[in-house]
Amino acid sequence: MPTAEESFAEYVHARLPALSRAAFLLAGEAHLAEDLVQQTLIQVAARWERIAAGGDPDPYVRRVLYHEHISWWRRHRRDAMPVEVLPERAGDPADTALTVTVQQALAQLAPRQRAVVVLRFFEDLTETQTAAVLECSVSTVKSQTRDALSRLRSLLPETAEALQ
Repeated sequence: MPTAEESFAEYVHARLPALSRAAFLLAGEAHLAEDLVQQTLIQVAARWERIAAGGDPDPYVRRVLYHEHISWWRRHRRDAMPVEVLPERAGDPADTALTVTVQQALAQLAPRQRAVVVLRFFEDLTETQTAAVLECSVSTVKSQTRDALSRLRSLLPETAEALQ
């Protein structure tokens, strides 16, 4: 049986890409996302034995990640969070342009709305799972989703049909 340290290292190795992606979508900048993931993992590591003993650690780790983001946002409020443009990758330039456009639109959402959109549509969680991560009611998730999608439709009129 692996030690708690080995178990944590295995978890981080397996889940780091997904955590980093979610953090980037929340923070809008690569270096802020790295800080967010690092702070999350520091908090999780301190309690890893208890977290791992409870079964699937993903919901707990996600909750810490999203709470860290909200806490960071409250400490560092800014009118608009700048969005870092990702380096060009091989592939369709239209896809790259759409990715950047979506990232810029996500950056204009309120932190709670952004968290709901990331959890529901990028992490593919149900409304109930999203409510558990954010420690709110399902109706709050529904209203935040509705408001976020409405805002995204106004920011991205060319994709409004896909956001129905």
